[in-house]
Amino acid sequence: MTDFSSADIIRRRLLAIAAGLPVATTLAAIGGRKVMAGEPTTTPMRIGIIGTGNIGSALAELWVGAGHTVFMSSRHPEELAPLAEQLGERAQAGTVQEAAEFGDIILLSVPYAATPQIGRDFARELAGKIVVDTGNPVARRDGDMAGPALAKSTGVSSQEFLPRTRVVRAFNCIGFRTLRSEAHRKGERIAIPLAGDDGYALAMAQLLVTDAGFDGVIVGGLASSRLFELGKPLAAGDFTASEMKSMLNEYYINNQ
Repeated sequence: MTDFSSADIIRRRLLAIAAGLPVATTLAAIGGRKVMAGEPTTTPMRIGIIGTGNIGSALAELWVGAGHTVFMSSRHPEELAPLAEQLGERAQAGTVQEAAEFGDIILLSVPYAATPQIGRDFARELAGKIVVDTGNPVARRDGDMAGPALAKSTGVSSQEFLPRTRVVRAFNCIGFRTLRSEAHRKGERIAIPLAGDDGYALAMAQLLVTDAGFDGVIVGGLASSRLFELGKPLAAGDFTASEMKSMLNEYYINNQ
């Protein structure tokens, strides 16, 4: 059996699924800071969090611990003040607009039905930015829009709702308790599947996954996010990276 953990195989799969979009290999910038896409960096990032519920607050804590700066937001930002104080000088709290303006990278963690409005209301602030999207369309909560979103795949739908951004799907199939209890665990880390059509955005999102204490596994382009929709095999939330890569290898061998 082919070893899917090979970086060359991962790149080939990514390029094929992403319909020929190139993985970034040249110097790129976030917020004016030059980094080599795909290479490790200790440069702190500015992360705007839109929707600071269970997932957003857990990731805020982990990223602050890794040296990044976060700006948390919600519909009731005053409720986030105690958390910002607890996290210290690298954390702020405020409105969604402020978070969207602040972040070089945006974590979007809201009920999925809110995604289209966020794309409309904050199009200017989000333009050109990497958006790490954790939302899941759920019919009983999100209504009629959930079915069509899932039919296209959530990743493709999110990119349509956020058209001038660089969407990466991640952190949608792991519970907040697992985020808090299993981050940076000894031995093999839990895998976080990622999907995106922009190689540079994927590289930066994968770095944030690592900084949160998990192993990022690139599944492919945004259309391939259907492989880790809720209820799908890759969405179990407790695979190690080697286990997830083995499952992906089997899938791609059987669907060439």
